[in-house]
Amino acid sequence: MADFPVQKTDEEWKRILTPEQYQVLRQHATERPDSCALNTEKRAGTFFCAGCGQELFANDTKFNSGTGWPSFFAPKAGSIDTTVDRNFGMTRTEVHCSQCGGHLGHVFPDGPPPTGQRYCINGVALNFVPKDDQ
Repeated sequence: MADFPVQKTDEEWKRILTPEQYQVLRQHATERPDSCALNTEKRAGTFFCAGCGQELFANDTKFNSGTGWPSFFAPKAGSIDTTVDRNFGMTRTEVHCSQCGGHLGHVFPDGPPPTGQRYCINGVALNFVPKDDQ
């Protein structure tokens, strides 16, 4: 994987992340669908990377995709990078944080306007801060 502005050893990641966050962000795991309360979060606010705190998505870009994971039609500019994921016998576009390289989820071309994209993101990889708390 490429170099990212935020670098930590595996031991450092394990100290700052929960075991589930570590599995998703650093080991490319996927949380169970409908297992995260952020999937139903509707308040105005911002979603941040749980690994490094970078702003990733505004709640006004979130939509209910029916997939069981938080879904967004657009990230904050410059906040994500993508790579080709050929695991499990299929080709997908992986989404990761541009600051720490943490695995967030995948993006698919079946989202709503205006972008037509569906950023399907593991809720455990995110922290949400309501607008009133910012």
